[in-house]
Amino acid sequence: MSLGEHLVELRRRLFISAGAIVAGLVGGWILSDWVWAMLRRPVEDLGALGREAAITYADVTSGFDTKVQISLFIAVLIASPIWLYQIWAFVAPGLTRREKLYGVAFLGAAVPLFLGGAFAGWSVLPNIVRLLASFQPDQDAFFLNARTYLDFSIKLLLAVGIGFVMPVFLVLLNFLGVVRGASILKSWRMAILIIILFAGIATPAADLMSMFLLAIPIVVLYFMAAGIAILHDRRVDKRRAEELAEYDLENSGGSETPSEETA
Repeated sequence: MSLGEHLVELRRRLFISAGAIVAGLVGGWILSDWVWAMLRRPVEDLGALGREAAITYADVTSGFDTKVQISLFIAVLIASPIWLYQIWAFVAPGLTRREKLYGVAFLGAAVPLFLGGAFAGWSVLPNIVRLLASFQPDQDAFFLNARTYLDFSIKLLLAVGIGFVMPVFLVLLNFLGVVRGASILKSWRMAILIIILFAGIATPAADLMSMFLLAIPIVVLYFMAAGIAILHDRRVDKRRAEELAEYDLENSGGSETPSEETA
């Protein structure tokens, strides 16, 4: 395909993806009230504990804007199989058969891990809200702007979900021959430090329990990724050694024939 044909194909894929997201807005609009009720539950739990806590709206359009933002977020999730397939369909013709298999395996592992990470972020969200509220005197009201609180919640879920996917990305790089499993395992100290820093950024630094609840699964996934990469490297090294041995035998056999004829 020429560059122009590639651009036309890209535009067609983008239009299909955008159409799927627009269609998903209908379902997102229906589910937005339930999702918002789930997200605001940690704030309501503060009220049950005797704190004066509530979600506030800064202006007349804030309620509508919040509902649209939640609907769009849900629509992107609902339409994810379609727009992920469109990305794959655009890239796949340029990949080898092995690269296609690696890509399918990566998507198959990354999607449930991302959802698991988002669930882990949701699990620690109440602890984070309670911790942040504890820094204010009990006699003060704990009012949260709806848009600010929604942005904070979504960013937390996305950050933790992406963190859970990173070990799978390391395995993909190993299968593509970019990094060795031994190198991944050798860097475990630096990796744990980075994971703890990531968990500390995703959660308040003072909330050690939430930080470790996020860090421990990612550390376990990291060592699992290192183990899978090492096993893969051993199979690759063994196969290459057998190929080299066979190649050496063929070369040695071919070199003896001329010498015997000369003798």
